Amino acid sequence: MNRTQLIERYRTGHQAVVDALSGKSDERLDRRDGDEWSARMVVHHLADAEATAFVRLRRLLAEDQPVIHGYDEAEFARRLHYDRPIEPSLAVLAAVRASSLQMLESLTDEEWERAGTHSESGRYSVDDWLRIYAGHAHDHADQIRKAIGSS
Repeated sequence: MNRTQLIERYRTGHQAVVDALSGKSDERLDRRDGDEWSARMVVHHLADAEATAFVRLRRLLAEDQPVIHGYDEAEFARRLHYDRPIEPSLAVLAAVRASSLQMLESLTDEEWERAGTHSESGRYSVDDWLRIYAGHAHDHADQIRKAIGSS
């Protein structure tokens, strides 16, 4: 996908998650298949990941050669009470995506070239950031649909 397509995919990620959750009961949100995360857990992960992405993008743009630190997603799920109601996390996902989308749509060619170093994967640019996060919510919307089940 080119940059314009990736931005459009990023734009539609929150709605994909909302659609996957539509009309589901708490019982369905908490359904788990073995060690897989429940839909509720996925929503909280998305909020945490998006909040992290929000800061990462801004550091790439505002700092010269920042170090972008990885984090342990499973430990976040274990320690950050992923059994709580999802509405605030959905609001976080919507708000930080809207703010980052505004930023992406105003970047200059020079800003798109800015980069730092990811603590786990090496060179990490604004374009890399977009490639990672453009599909992130869509991928997890699929995971939510699978966790909830079709009935």
